[in-house]
Amino acid sequence: MIRVMDFVDGTVHAADAPDVSVLEQAPPGFRWLHFQQRESLSLLEERDCHLPEAVVRALLAVETRPRCDMMAEGVLLNLRAPLRQGDGEREGDPLASMRIWATPKLLISVAFRETDVLPATIAAFEAGRLHDCGDVLVALLSGSAEQLDAAVAQIGDALDLLEEGIDRHASFEQRRETSRLRSAAIGLRRFVAPQRQALESLMSLNLPWFDTAERAHMREATDRFYRMAEELESVRERAAVLHDEITDLRSERMDARSLQVAIAALIFLPLTFITGLLGMNVEGIPYAKAPWAFWGVTALCIAIAIVVGAWFIWRGWSKR
Repeated sequence: MIRVMDFVDGTVHAADAPDVSVLEQAPPGFRWLHFQQRESLSLLEERDCHLPEAVVRALLAVETRPRCDMMAEGVLLNLRAPLRQGDGEREGDPLASMRIWATPKLLISVAFRETDVLPATIAAFEAGRLHDCGDVLVALLSGSAEQLDAAVAQIGDALDLLEEGIDRHASFEQRRETSRLRSAAIGLRRFVAPQRQALESLMSLNLPWFDTAERAHMREATDRFYRMAEELESVRERAAVLHDEITDLRSERMDARSLQVAIAALIFLPLTFITGLLGMNVEGIPYAKAPWAFWGVTALCIAIAIVVGAWFIWRGWSKR
């Protein structure tokens, strides 16, 4: 189905259309078409919808990245916004793609995965708060910037907590969480950076259907994407440093344990030699028949262990 929304003389008329025949009709005012199903969008290839071929290919593309291109009398935009909470398609890209074709009288939007930005903007349009193409684009850009900013801030806050909780007992779970946050930052940045460039391109276009207030809102959205790109770059570098620090702490802890084992082995090495020598089942072992021999050997072993242990303490090995 295709959601058809017309703004005519201050009134919004909204309905669902079964196919793309609405593209062959001249809009009475400003018209917004939102494709809700992939099957409806595929009809663009089968019918002459009076759209540039490059626009049709871009709307049907499987893989997209943020972009902004001027074509004929319209603008082709690819944007990204966070997926709706609980969306089951999180195995793919972390952000949902929004493909937009905008002209002064017509706007076409496509989103194959669920995002909260488009439904909120559609609701605002049907409530009469958005009147033209500029209003709709500003609402989409501002909404995606606000939600992405919250997602980026959440990653940064989680990394701050990890940095505060790092001590000499750094765990494998902390290292795994650091890697997850770094991967999340990299996944977002590969779309945030080009989306910032797309908004810069949109701002540079001399479009008569953008007024001063709308340009100010777009400038604010562009600045937010600048800050997000910088924050994600900072998170990526901090996470890499934190991951190395956790790895070093774990290595130091393993080295300390290995040193303790080595000290214990060195203490018992001469004791093992003495007990092994005196425990041979051969004739001629000194004091084999003496009643005090057992306690004498035991005292000797204890004395040797104390002397070796004291030597390690004196050299400071116990603190390493």
